[in-house]
Amino acid sequence: MFGAVASTHWLASSTGMAVLERGGNAFDAACAVGFVLQVVEPHLNGPGGDLPAVFWSADRGEALVLCAQGVAPAAATSAHFRSLGHELVPGTGLLAACVPGAFDGWLLLLEQFGTWSLEDVLAYAIGYAEDGYPVVAGITHTIERSESLLREWPASAELYLPAPQPGTTFRNPQLAATWRRLLRESGGETERARRVFYEGFIADELDRFSRAHGGLLAGADLAGWRASLEAPATVDYRGLTVCKTAAWGQGPAGLQQLRLLEGYDIAELREGELVHVMTEAAKLAFADRDALYGDAEVPLERLLSRAYAEERRALIGDEASGELRPGLGRLPSLGRADLALAPGVGEPTRGDTVHLDVADRFGNLVSATPSGGWLQSSPTIPALGWPLGTRAQMFWVEEGLPSSLAPGKRPRTTLSPGLVLREGEPWLAYGTPGGDQQEQWALHALVRHVDRGLDLQTAIDAPEWHTDHLISSFYPREVALRSLAVEERFGHDVIADLRRRGHDVEVMPPWSLGRVSAVAREGAQLVAAANPRGMQGYAVAR
Repeated sequence: MFGAVASTHWLASSTGMAVLERGGNAFDAACAVGFVLQVVEPHLNGPGGDLPAVFWSADRGEALVLCAQGVAPAAATSAHFRSLGHELVPGTGLLAACVPGAFDGWLLLLEQFGTWSLEDVLAYAIGYAEDGYPVVAGITHTIERSESLLREWPASAELYLPAPQPGTTFRNPQLAATWRRLLRESGGETERARRVFYEGFIADELDRFSRAHGGLLAGADLAGWRASLEAPATVDYRGLTVCKTAAWGQGPAGLQQLRLLEGYDIAELREGELVHVMTEAAKLAFADRDALYGDAEVPLERLLSRAYAEERRALIGDEASGELRPGLGRLPSLGRADLALAPGVGEPTRGDTVHLDVADRFGNLVSATPSGGWLQSSPTIPALGWPLGTRAQMFWVEEGLPSSLAPGKRPRTTLSPGLVLREGEPWLAYGTPGGDQQEQWALHALVRHVDRGLDLQTAIDAPEWHTDHLISSFYPREVALRSLAVEERFGHDVIADLRRRGHDVEVMPPWSLGRVSAVAREGAQLVAAANPRGMQGYAVAR
C-alpha cells in the first residue's frame, strides 16, 4: 500500500501517486500536486494565489490547519478605495491583490512535515510548464469568456490568445523559467527559496509591476508575511470530529450546519425534505458568516455550541425562508445591483478553485483547497508567467465589520478543506472548489456518506444542489433570496415538492453541480473518490 490521492485534475492526482510510490509521504505528494495544479488549471489557481489546508501529522499525532492566506497590502485602506470612487473592491485587476500565500504555504508543509527536496517536488510542475499538457475545456471556455479583458493585458493576450482548444498541448515556458531561476538562486534550500520569492527577484518584479500599473502591493508587504500553523475549529457530529479552518475561511459555516443537522434523523428524510432542511440550515449559517466572520475576534465558541444551534434550528420551518437572518452581529449594507461586470469577474459557480486530498501509508492525511491567481483575474506578469490574485474583493470597503478592509488583514475567503477524525484518529479528507458552494456541495457529500451510508464515490455522484441565498463573497456581492439550483436528476416529484415549499428552483443539467473529492482510511484499506462532472477529477489508490 502506497497511499491514495484525489484531486480536480488527473495529471495532478497521477503526480501525487508517483511521489508516494517513490517513497514520499502525503506532504511531499500534496506539495507536488499543488504545484502541478497551478500549471494545468491556470484558470482555477496559480502561484499568485492562496492556500488553506487541514491535515493530520502522524509524527505529531494531531490535526493542524495551514493558513497560507496572504494579507492586504499596507496601502489598502477603505479611505483609499473610496477616494478612487469604489463602493466595493473591484473583482479584477491589481487593486484587488493580496500577498501571494500559496508558495510559502507549500514550503512550510514541505519543510516541517515533508521528506523530499524542493527541487524534486517542483520537477513535475516544471515539466508540464516546459513540455506542455493537454488543455481541458474549462480553460478554453474561461479564456473565450474573458477574451475582451485579456486583450487589455498584453502578456496575458500573448500567452493565452487565441484560446487554445481542448486536447491541444499548451506550454508556459516563462513559468518554468521562473521556477528554475528560483531553484538556481536558492540552491533548492527552503528558507533561501522563501527569501528569493518574498524578498528576491520575484518580490522585486511584483513590486515593480504593481507600481507601474496602479496596484497597491509592494515588496515590503511580501517581505513581512509568513504562512502559519494553527489549531482547527471543530465540532463533534455523530461521534466524528470534523475539523475546519477558523473564521478567516468559511469552514465554520459548515460546522454550524452540522450542529443544526444534529437535530434531524437525516437517514429518514425523503429526498425533498433533505434538500429543504439542509438548504434552510445553510441559509442560517451563511447569514452568520456574512455578519460575523473575518480576520477578527469571532465568537466561534458561541456559534458552534449546541445551545445556539437549538435556538437557530427553531427558525427552520416547512417553507423556504425569504430573509437573511444572522443570530448575532449585523450584515453589510448591500450596494447597488446595477454595477457593471467586467468579463471574468468573481468566481463562477463551477470553480475558480482546485482541491486535493492525500493519504499515505505512514498515517498522514492532507486536505487542501488552493485558489486565486486566476489567469482571468489580473494581468500576467511578463517576467514571471503568472498573475497576482484578486482576493481583496472579499473585503468590505464599509467599515466596522469583521471583514472590513484593513492593511495587513486576511480576507475572509470561501476556501474550506475538511478533515474528519474517527475515535481521535484520522479518517477522511474531503473538499471541493465552488466559492460560496463549497460548504454546501462538500457538506452534502459528507452527510450522505455519514448519515445515509453511501460509499464515498456514490455520495459524490448523487444529485447536487445549492442556494445563493447569501451575500456573494465575490464582486459585485449579489444576493438571490430563496434561490435553489438543483440538478435535473432529482426528478420531477422532488423538484415540485421544493417549489411548493417556496424555493425559487432553477433546474440545472444533469451532472453539472459540484466538484467534490475525498480520500479515507478504512482500517487497513485506503479509499479515494473524485468528481466525475467535467470529466477531469481523478482518484487513485494503491
